[in-house]
Amino acid sequence: MRATGGVLHSTREDLGVGRRPAVADLEEHLREWSRPGGPFDPGLLAAHEENEAFPAEACAALDAWGLPGFYVPSRYGGRQESLDEFVALLRRIAARDLTVAVAHGKTFLGGVCVWAAGEEGPAGFLARQVLASEPVAWGLTEPGGGSDLLAGALTAGRHGSGWRLSGRKWPVNNATRGNLMCVLARTEPGGGARGFTVFLIDKRATPQGTVRPLPKMPTHGIRGADISGLEFDEARVPAHALVGSVGGGIELVLKSLQLTRIVCTALSLGAGDHGLALLRRFLTERRLYGRALAELPHARDAAGRAVARQFLAEVVAHTAARAAQQIPEQLSVVSAVAKAFVPSLIQGQLRLIGDLLGARGFLADIEGYGAFAKLERDHQVVPLFDGSTWVNRAGLAAVLPVLRPGRRRTASDAGSPVHWLRTDHALDPLDTDRLRLMAPRDAVLGALPGLVAELAAEEPESDATALARALLAECGGLSEAI
Repeated sequence: MRATGGVLHSTREDLGVGRRPAVADLEEHLREWSRPGGPFDPGLLAAHEENEAFPAEACAALDAWGLPGFYVPSRYGGRQESLDEFVALLRRIAARDLTVAVAHGKTFLGGVCVWAAGEEGPAGFLARQVLASEPVAWGLTEPGGGSDLLAGALTAGRHGSGWRLSGRKWPVNNATRGNLMCVLARTEPGGGARGFTVFLIDKRATPQGTVRPLPKMPTHGIRGADISGLEFDEARVPAHALVGSVGGGIELVLKSLQLTRIVCTALSLGAGDHGLALLRRFLTERRLYGRALAELPHARDAAGRAVARQFLAEVVAHTAARAAQQIPEQLSVVSAVAKAFVPSLIQGQLRLIGDLLGARGFLADIEGYGAFAKLERDHQVVPLFDGSTWVNRAGLAAVLPVLRPGRRRTASDAGSPVHWLRTDHALDPLDTDRLRLMAPRDAVLGALPGLVAELAAEEPESDATALARALLAECGGLSEAI
C-alpha cells in the first residue's frame, strides 16, 4: 500500500516480493467470484453471516480452483512448496471474507501434524483425502481446558492391534462437516510431556454410533464457520491411525504450531487489507467542511497510522514465513513473536479505521460499509488461534534470558537474514525435521548490528539510517533490562 494525495492505494507487490502466478490467478478468480450472484458476492456472504450458515458456495469455488493442493506438501503430491506463497494465498481470501478463509484454511492446520511427522504417519492417505477436497479438523481443545494441552482428558487405550478413544474435543473448527480429524489423546493415565499421542481419525472407519457430533458453538464473529466438536465413545481406530510416535504427541503439536502460527498472520493481513480498502473508499467519498475527508489533518494522521501498522505487520509476517524455511530451528521464537504481534497490531488498526468510519463501522446495512462490522467481529478471534497472544508472550518470556540481544554471536552466521530476506535469495525447502522445541539462538536480532551497518554504509545520512540506529540502541537497552 502507498499513500498519494491523501488517498490510500493497494499494491500487488507486497514488500517487493512480487505476485507469484498462483497468487495472481487466485486474485483474478476472487475478483470475478465477488460479482453479484457469485460465490463471494458480499451480499451472499452477509446473508450467511446473519443466518450463521456455512459459506458452502465460496468453499466449493476454492475447492474447484485447487486450493486444497496448497495444503499438501509437494513431496506428497501437492503444490505446497513455500510457506510464504501459502500465506499470500490465504491472505487474498481473508481480504475478501475472513470467515471463508478460516473455514477453508483450517484444513492446513488439521493436516500439519501429519506432514510434520513425515513417514511416521498416514501422510499418503491424508494427501489423497485433502487433494479430493476433504476437510480436516485439528482436535486439540476440550471443554474447560482452554489452551492447556496437558489438561486433555480424551484417552486412547490399546485395543488389539489398534486403539480405542473416549472423550470429547470441543470447540473445534471443521469438526462436524468433515470426516477427518487429527486428535491429541492421553495415552498415559498420568499424562505429562510424554503421555499424549496424535491420531488421524476417519469417522467413516469407526463403528457406528461411537463418534458423535457436538453442537455448533455460537460465536461473536466467524458465525458461519463450523465451530463444533466430536464425542468419542469407545471408538476403535486402526493402528495406522497413529501419527508420529506413541507419547510424542505434545512435541509434535508444539512443533506444528510453529508453522500454523505463522499461517495465522495471513488472516490478520487479509483483514487489514479489507479494512484499508473500506477506509480508502470512505476517505475519497466523504466530505466535511467543504473538503475531502482525506485532506483533513486528523483523518490523514489516523489513516497514516493504520497504513503504518499494515506495513509493520507485513514485515513481521514476511520475515516469519521465510524463516520457516531458512532457519526452522529458531521457529519457536520467530513464530511466537509473529503470532503475538501481528494479530494484535491489526486489531489496533481496525480500531483506528472504525473510529474514522464512525456509525458506519457498527451498522451492517450501510451501503458499501456494512462489511466492516462483520470484519471487525471476525478478526477478534484470530488472536486466540493456535495459542493466544498471552500464551505466546509467556513462552517468549521464559526464553528471553537465553536469547537476549546482547549475547555474543559469531560474526559470520550463514542463517543471517541479511542474506535470506533478500527477494532474490532462493530459500531452502521446508524441512519439518529441522524444527526444534527450543531455539538455539535468535538470528534475526543477532543480525541487527550487521543490518544497521550495511544500511549506514549505503545511506549514511538518511532518515532510515537514523531510525535504524535508534532501533539498535533500543535493542541494547532491552538486553540490559532483561
